[in-house]
Amino acid sequence: MRVLVSGAGVAGPALATALGRHGIEATVVEAASKLRTSGFAVDFRGETHRRVLKTLGVLDELKAVQTHGGAMEAVNERGERIFRLPEEFAGGEVEVRRNDLSRILYERSLDHAKYLFGDTVTGLTETADGVQVDFARAESRTFDLVIGTDGMHSAVRRLAFGPERDYVKHLGYYIAGWDLPNDRGYGTTSTQYNVPGRMAAVSADFREPSKAGALFVFASPQVDVDWRDVDRQKAMIRDAFGGMRWHVPHLLDTLGDVDEMYFDSISRVQAPRWTKGRFALLGDAAWGVTLGGMGVGTGVVGAYVLAGELSQARGDHRKAFAAYEQRMRGYAGRWQKGTSPGQFLAPSNAALLWLRNAMFSTRAVQKLMVAGTTKLASDVVLPDYPVS
Repeated sequence: MRVLVSGAGVAGPALATALGRHGIEATVVEAASKLRTSGFAVDFRGETHRRVLKTLGVLDELKAVQTHGGAMEAVNERGERIFRLPEEFAGGEVEVRRNDLSRILYERSLDHAKYLFGDTVTGLTETADGVQVDFARAESRTFDLVIGTDGMHSAVRRLAFGPERDYVKHLGYYIAGWDLPNDRGYGTTSTQYNVPGRMAAVSADFREPSKAGALFVFASPQVDVDWRDVDRQKAMIRDAFGGMRWHVPHLLDTLGDVDEMYFDSISRVQAPRWTKGRFALLGDAAWGVTLGGMGVGTGVVGAYVLAGELSQARGDHRKAFAAYEQRMRGYAGRWQKGTSPGQFLAPSNAALLWLRNAMFSTRAVQKLMVAGTTKLASDVVLPDYPVS
């Protein structure tokens, strides 16, 4: 079986690793020239996540590089604490940097996968026995299946299912993150400061305390911005946060030295179907919500399920795709219902900001949040998918 996977973030290497367990080789195409080094910490929690990571053979490696996610706290402009969320809420059971997760899955997949960096899919033509794929740089090739793991702005979804505007809903916020020198002694606890519609947060890197990471969230209508135009993105951030107090002026000053940053709209993907003919969507391309709960963990679970169903169906992609959607639709959908990360991180008005702060200052609410996310992460029954 010739499988093309578009996207080498997390879901793509996870799928390549899972396919490799069943002896299925994949070609992974990635627009970036190499694995990305930026990104936030991501976490896994619950028996389902642990089981899938162990089956893929990466659990011990991830534990070796975990960041031991600290607590998360909100402060006023004088640095006085408003509320503090415990470590188990912010970091789950295993927390790692996204780039470490991507790298470990990539290395695990190399025995059965080939990677095309610095290229992207530009055309897809389905035929009776395959899909002709056109690339921006490489020569056209034919594959049996094409899987889009290329994120919220998926090229595969656009080419095979329809334009992005039909599937992606802007939720009224943007998010930006970048690395900076920790010359102010920031701690490993992620500390955030809010005014209505804006949030600035900073924390030290657990393994490299000389480095820190900034995370900014701000309310904004949808803007036509090129995702590669870093200068335009920086201008949007400076416009949104100019005049804000706390450590914000210093964090904005560090933008001048930033070459690579994370910048995206906070959006939700609403796809009525994840498969069509010889095409399938996985991860954020199928069910993404920017910063939405267990999105990364759900993507890894989906990779395990999709690869397992393809193996069990012995090449019958119609049967495999139907089973994949049936198993994952309810599980992934739970994380999307009513999710609005922007309103959680940067409530849009003073009343909502006060209400959020009051709620998260309550121990009972904190315990319910931790218990609820752990339960949802394991609320799915997965087959064993034995290796033949």
